[in-house]
Amino acid sequence: MLILHTSDWHIGRSFHGTGLLDAQREVLSQMAQTVRDRGVDLVLVAGDVYDRALPSADAVQVLDEALAELRKAGAQVVLTSGNHDSAVRLGFGGALMAASGVHVRTRAEQITDPVLAPDPDGGTVAVYGVPYLEPRHQGQQWEVEPHHTAVMQEAMDRVRADSAARAADHPEGLCTVVMAHLFAAGGEGSDSERDIGAEAGSPQGQVTGTAEPDGGHAPQVGGLGQVPLRVFEGIDYTALGHLHGRQRLSETVRYSGSPLPYSFSEHQHRKGGLLISTAGGTVTAVEEVDWSAGRRLAVLRGEVETLLTDPTLAWAEEAWCQITITDAIRPPLAYARLKERFPGLLNFILAPAGGPRRTAGTYAERLRRAEGDDLALCTGFVDHVRGRPATSGETELLRQALAAARQEQSA
Repeated sequence: MLILHTSDWHIGRSFHGTGLLDAQREVLSQMAQTVRDRGVDLVLVAGDVYDRALPSADAVQVLDEALAELRKAGAQVVLTSGNHDSAVRLGFGGALMAASGVHVRTRAEQITDPVLAPDPDGGTVAVYGVPYLEPRHQGQQWEVEPHHTAVMQEAMDRVRADSAARAADHPEGLCTVVMAHLFAAGGEGSDSERDIGAEAGSPQGQVTGTAEPDGGHAPQVGGLGQVPLRVFEGIDYTALGHLHGRQRLSETVRYSGSPLPYSFSEHQHRKGGLLISTAGGTVTAVEEVDWSAGRRLAVLRGEVETLLTDPTLAWAEEAWCQITITDAIRPPLAYARLKERFPGLLNFILAPAGGPRRTAGTYAERLRRAEGDDLALCTGFVDHVRGRPATSGETELLRQALAAARQEQSA
């Protein structure tokens, strides 16, 4: 059997204010083409199907089209909810969709209700869909500590017990696959894994800390506490979602990553999914598959004149760009000039070589030094806030404005 591991579609997400629905349609179509070309039997979507709990009508339509295309391509689909999804909304109609080959797992009680698929090469694959489990709620329901490790440990204990019971009915071999949406120990985050309570586009990929019930602190990425890999022992393959970079944490625990980049920190990622081959109740191979959709990402840094004239940067003229300029003094019209060459400029950063220019003294000291010289005070203010001294023309305009103000004041 061939299984395609994907996650973090984040349908409806924007990129620095730019909508991505067209790119998401394109990459999901490429996914369906992979299903057709490779003869994929099962497609797994390990959480964060949507970007928000209340997706737009257009986002819902994109998912509807994608699921229909995947089914038409010949694969059954298993979806679980992530921390960005509304479990209730994503799970609506799940019983009806199961009849058409789309299996949705959004409730804790469905953890021990695997999707069973006979392997053409012998054996059976049991896919256990573990939805995102909010620790405070689920910990209370299961009477375990209200943090991610304890809740996931309980979930996996239930999965292992169910799998062991089913194995007796499958003497030809039972391959146990688990889908989960979490931050696993050893995983590397990016700037695009954000807590659902965070502002859209705010960086949440860095590891932070959160208090645990025992008084310690567990690392977090995107609002999710770290879960140790030992929780997944005894599972043939664990298909994880939440981190947007494709990565191997162990031979049996992997992240597929998101199918599109959602922050400039992902500009060097290869985006796609993972193909898992099974036979006789075991995983026999794991293979990467790449997709490309939407614009490339360019992260450029340097002085403005170099960026504007470097011929090796021609490729970035068609990309979404983050540009950091390092000129010691901010050049005039820097953003506008760069935008003319790089129309996809979305993030403009000032980082002068050697650090920000320092102005002499505090405002109070400059006021005392400029006492009686209003023009010097005004030009000094321009220099301070803009990072570049006032030009002769700007100085003349300020002189005229001060003269007009004095005249009006004396009238």
